[in-house]
Amino acid sequence: MDQEIGFGDPRAWIRLDEALRREPYAPAGLAEPQLAVALCHRDGRIREAALQQAVGYRALLPLVVVRCADWVGQVRERARELLREAVDTDTAVALAPLVLLFGRRGRGAFAIELVGGVLRSASPEQFDPLFVHPDRAVRRFAHRLAVEEGLLSPAQLARAAARDADTVVQNLCAEAALAAVAKTGGYDEVLEPLLGARNPRARASGVTALRAAGQVERAEKFLGDRSGVVRACARYVVRQGGGDPLALYRAWCLAVDPVPGAVSGLAECGERGDAALLWPLVSHASASVRARALGGLRVLDVVDVRRMLPLLDDPAPGVVREATLALLPSAGLVPDGPLMERLVGGWPKGWPRHVRVGAFRLLDARGGIVRLRAAVTVLDDPDERLRVWGAQVVQRWHPEEGMTPGDAEVGELLGRARHLFSDYVLTRRLWEAGLPGWPAGPSSSDSHPS
Repeated sequence: MDQEIGFGDPRAWIRLDEALRREPYAPAGLAEPQLAVALCHRDGRIREAALQQAVGYRALLPLVVVRCADWVGQVRERARELLREAVDTDTAVALAPLVLLFGRRGRGAFAIELVGGVLRSASPEQFDPLFVHPDRAVRRFAHRLAVEEGLLSPAQLARAAARDADTVVQNLCAEAALAAVAKTGGYDEVLEPLLGARNPRARASGVTALRAAGQVERAEKFLGDRSGVVRACARYVVRQGGGDPLALYRAWCLAVDPVPGAVSGLAECGERGDAALLWPLVSHASASVRARALGGLRVLDVVDVRRMLPLLDDPAPGVVREATLALLPSAGLVPDGPLMERLVGGWPKGWPRHVRVGAFRLLDARGGIVRLRAAVTVLDDPDERLRVWGAQVVQRWHPEEGMTPGDAEVGELLGRARHLFSDYVLTRRLWEAGLPGWPAGPSSSDSHPS
């Protein structure tokens, strides 16, 4: 009696094997449940005897795959022999996800080689379920086989590179598509899918191919792409065609509504003097332009603490994030009083979360008692992640060189956070800060944990 293939989640078969080995039971909804129990039995002789019957039930072939990596040699060899006889193209397609998952374990190479060999004779249509499988390892395996066997046209490869979310598949298919059309010159069928792709790797491949396709002028529109790698490829192609990306960036940044990617591009290939074009953009109406301008100033290493401080209160989280990153190396020059004020209270009565996070990052970078003061303050923050972050900073905090021993504020702050420490650790921290709490100081013979 032949059963319909319904292999389902490949991980479920591995879990089933482990569960039946611990406690034999008849799994519901499975063809020949008693045979499934025998295939997973703790006794190797029972597993081996069950294999001969199992190949008559295609729905149990996943357990035969599992037995191909059995720890008993006789069981393993018998399972491999039977699987080799039972696997056809359709079965190989259905088994591929389980085979690849199990292949990550020891002794799993046989099934991968067997299924891969059978799939080399499959049609592109039979590969379709594997091309869109949720497991990226399955998609990589299927696309690699398809490329090696020439099952997909350049246009299909380009569409796969544009569609797939995995970078390995993107690179594999884009390179294969471009290598194929390099011999024939039919770039049009691959350029459109690649240039219109959402993922930057596929777009970058398409932009780079514009030079070989003799369409260098199309690269200019990608100079302001949202992705840095695409902008870099576009600059290369434009320069190869005799253009000047820097001059274009400068002109675009003088426009009323510059493209955010063009603002970043100016910093990527510009000079420190180009900061004069970026400073006016930090007050632009577009939050994306403001954030890119701040990022550009940071790249050009042109940071003015006084001019950037107001941007720590910007309503756009991305702008505050870029302002914080730019100011971190100069955190010692940022007044801590206004930053501490921004840690008090939650939204909507107080400062929004992104402002509090930016303030805390800068205060944390200050170190010393300023870091401890900020961390203890956010222990009461309405945001859980910020509270956890503050608790971790408090627990790692130690007095630093240059701090005044015996500072009463340190004792008061540690007292507010005493729930984060054991009594031993708290008294040790107090002793390190020169405060009462550790009468003789820790010794090398102390048996307490540090």
